[in-house]
Amino acid sequence: MTPPPRLALPDRLRFIHHGIEDVLRRLRPEALAVEDVFHAANTRTALVLGHVRGVVLLAGAEAGLLVHAFPPATVKEQITGFGRAEKSQVALMVARILGLAGDGEAGDAADALAVALCYANRLRTPDVLAVEAASGQRRRRGRR
Repeated sequence: MTPPPRLALPDRLRFIHHGIEDVLRRLRPEALAVEDVFHAANTRTALVLGHVRGVVLLAGAEAGLLVHAFPPATVKEQITGFGRAEKSQVALMVARILGLAGDGEAGDAADALAVALCYANRLRTPDVLAVEAASGQRRRRGRR
């Protein structure tokens, strides 16, 4: 979802928040997985992405979802086997893992799928599930 660029930042954030709320209402996921904070060369870009990430986290919390954040190096390590992989390598492996045609196209969609695969891989790890079950973390909270 892309807000109109002419909107002021608060209005763009509201647009994104409403869009995420709509997706969560329609798809009713059990959890929300996001990429953790990263370091960016461009300070303004990092700040705006931080605002957007906050809006996404808020929407997940409002929906009563467990939110899981993964550092970029963890996502890259789990998808490619190398924590410093390039975006194109991550996209290629996402395409291969999911059986998609072509070599994968680096971008936001590939990044989001990589984070989702990282979370799915975490669910397959019995010791993580046992720890979460013992601590009550996997219990879902009520939804609106």
